Amino acid sequence: MEMRAVVTAGTGGIGLETALGLATAGYAVTVVGRNAERGAAAVERIAAVATAGNPVFVQADLASLGETRALAARLAAAGPLTVLVNNVGAMYAERQRTVDGIEATFAVNHLSPYLLAELLLETLRGTGRSRIVNVSSSAVRAAKRTFDAVEPPGGYYGFHWYGRAKLANLAYTFHLAERLRGTGISVFAADPGGAATAMTDGTMRSPTIVSPGLRLLWPLVRRTFERATSGPAEMAARPSLFAATETSLDGKTGLLIGPDVRPATPSRRSTSPQVVRDVLALSRQWAPLTTT
Repeated sequence: MEMRAVVTAGTGGIGLETALGLATAGYAVTVVGRNAERGAAAVERIAAVATAGNPVFVQADLASLGETRALAARLAAAGPLTVLVNNVGAMYAERQRTVDGIEATFAVNHLSPYLLAELLLETLRGTGRSRIVNVSSSAVRAAKRTFDAVEPPGGYYGFHWYGRAKLANLAYTFHLAERLRGTGISVFAADPGGAATAMTDGTMRSPTIVSPGLRLLWPLVRRTFERATSGPAEMAARPSLFAATETSLDGKTGLLIGPDVRPATPSRRSTSPQVVRDVLALSRQWAPLTTT
């Protein structure tokens, strides 16, 4: 059976490097992105290294839950899926809302990957042994862990809201791993550590993305951000590739693969039963699996 992999936000940066690695490892890769021109360029690069199956680009804006549902249907129609890498992520300098009226940071970094994974579970079961990899971030350490609502109390600070959305997705990842234990679907989180990408170049240069207290230390914070995001995307993709393909992980699930490409200890807040309950309630409210 052909091994088929999907990488969201796979037309550039860490996602493209992940797709290239999967194609080299023998997977028929589908990359998802918003821009058709970038998609065509990505497919050309992936085809040059592919060892099995022709790469495919599927256009979808994962800020839209409707487009996420349509994407899931299209991917499911293509046949059994071996690997799903939820690589999509976004940090915004200013508060934004999606076409669904949902705060964009939470929608893109958590609700969309949550919905796509849930809708593709039957497709992933079809291979007998498959993996879901949700790309996380060390920014979870700077996040509020209150999930009574999509938007946390207080002002909008892009870095902290990004971390909170990634924390929600990390908590969901560990929940899903336990829920699917013994089904043949393994679920992992991967922390890339950071890289010079369009997201980091576009948003991590302004003090407005951090809370007022950290702005007082902005020169130090900025240097920290610059060091953390100076590496190549190829290196940052290694945790995702390890989680997706490493044979020593066969039969295992619920692990966080760190930037050093080893299992890492997750933050306590990501395994908090209260956080998991609140995140699941928000997810089911704002991204229902069925629509009426």
